Amino acid sequence: MAADNTETTPASADAPDRILTETDIEHFIHDGFLRIDDAFSAGTAAAAREILWHDSGCNPHDRSTWTKPVIRLNDYPQQPFRQAANTPILHNAFDALVGKGRWLPRNSLGTFPIRFPHPDDPGDTGWHVDASFPPDPPTDNYLQWRINITSRGRALLMLFLFSDVAEKDAPTRIRIGSHQAVAQLLAPAGEPGTSMIEISTKAESATVGAPEVLATGNAGTVYLCHPFLVHAAQPHRGQTPRFMAQPPLSPQVPFQLTRADDNYSPVEQAIRQALNMI
Repeated sequence: MAADNTETTPASADAPDRILTETDIEHFIHDGFLRIDDAFSAGTAAAAREILWHDSGCNPHDRSTWTKPVIRLNDYPQQPFRQAANTPILHNAFDALVGKGRWLPRNSLGTFPIRFPHPDDPGDTGWHVDASFPPDPPTDNYLQWRINITSRGRALLMLFLFSDVAEKDAPTRIRIGSHQAVAQLLAPAGEPGTSMIEISTKAESATVGAPEVLATGNAGTVYLCHPFLVHAAQPHRGQTPRFMAQPPLSPQVPFQLTRADDNYSPVEQAIRQALNMI
């Protein structure tokens, strides 16, 4: 189905300490993601881009230096990145979606896939679900990393926009509600889980025809996504390079699908709903 970014519902942006509403939570549980506008400042985004441009070896004013469709830069712990990841807005959202005391603050923002306007295929645009823990024995092949029904090692998938991203600027594609199908596919594998390549292949087929949305927005926008959400990159057909980080939010404690106190987080509620445990 063609992408329809009218489905993206931003959380209220009235105050720097704003909290999520019941409607926001319901949207996250049902659709698998929530868009937070103005989650961090444009100034913070600009300071971060300056660092990234320098490390990319490309010149923002000379398109002849943009020779690849995508450049990946490693983990970034500098101040602008820490600031972006730790605003009161986001901390409140983490509490609301994952649970107070159940997540770990980020001191960096992981790998940056910087996407440039380029005619070549970037070679990484397949639909997938992000893995969260290594197999035993461990491997450096990320496609063999694993995902399980309690999302061991990953509390949220997050998309941090450090540049303005319009429809042609290679926004991440999201299959709305796809996290529910993934939960059903993961359930039979139990705690050991399955590999990223295996679950992504199954999830792509299982969610064909699902409505799609594009992760567009101004610099400072953050998409908070259920860890099972099916998503994909795409080629850049715009004019301005896209700067985005896609780090996980790590759990402080494991998710549980059976709690004596029934104090389930929205992430857990979405899984339980998909498995008809509610």
